[in-house]
Amino acid sequence: MESRPLRYFVAVAEELNFTRAAEKLGIASPPLSRAIRKLEAELGVTLFERTTHSVSLTPAGAVLLDQARIALEALEAAGRRARRAADPDPKTVLAVKADNASGILETILAAYASDPAAEPVAIRLCGWQEHPRLLREGHADVALLYEPFDHTGLDSETISSEPRVLALASAHPLARRAHVTLADLDLPGLDPANPGDLDRCLAHVSRRSKARDLPELLAHVEFNDLMTLLPASIAARYPRPGVTYVPVLDAPRATLVIAWPQQSRSLATAALVRTATAVVAG
Repeated sequence: MESRPLRYFVAVAEELNFTRAAEKLGIASPPLSRAIRKLEAELGVTLFERTTHSVSLTPAGAVLLDQARIALEALEAAGRRARRAADPDPKTVLAVKADNASGILETILAAYASDPAAEPVAIRLCGWQEHPRLLREGHADVALLYEPFDHTGLDSETISSEPRVLALASAHPLARRAHVTLADLDLPGLDPANPGDLDRCLAHVSRRSKARDLPELLAHVEFNDLMTLLPASIAARYPRPGVTYVPVLDAPRATLVIAWPQQSRSLATAALVRTATAVVAG
């Protein structure tokens, strides 16, 4: 199966309109329609239900859409990795969120430098939940990030697991408590009976605040705009006079992992993963 028909198929599947898809691809509608019918003939399945007024995916089309996106992403990533491998000064790219390394990044990098398979490390700072995309697209070789995340096409090893604390304004009534429970919190959409849904609620809080980094998020907390939960190690490294951190007895622990693409055969990446797990174990 060639990549061009897959790209054509994804465009139609996303637009559900052959005319708009053709405009998006920069081609005429008739060649696009012929390419899709040829793809259907090659696969022996119908990908779209077509009427004079609408286009919709069949069950087979829905499955192919998911798989085609993965395949096209992998092709683009392969090209990026090949170009990076040809660089006369190769580097291992490590994706991290600036406040998510739990204070151990420097220790890991210092230990990694002594490994015979080590390469120079380039740090790629990224935003909330960007790490998996950077790994799959070939922009990064390895990443440090917190669960949960989309594991598609990735392998990972746990680095650490730690309690979470509630960050709230020091003037808030809960700030005087020695500890709290999830039922005490005013996190939007949080069901205390389903603590596994906590990360979705925290993601909603981060998006609602529009904070670009942790100091900005904590500024919102200090102004009593919101409250949020953080790994205890991050809270310890970011004290603020107007912010109080209170233990949350029943919150799921924050799990930090190191992740890499499943198809990676890089000795340098393997050495960095091995070093990270050994540093924490030690």
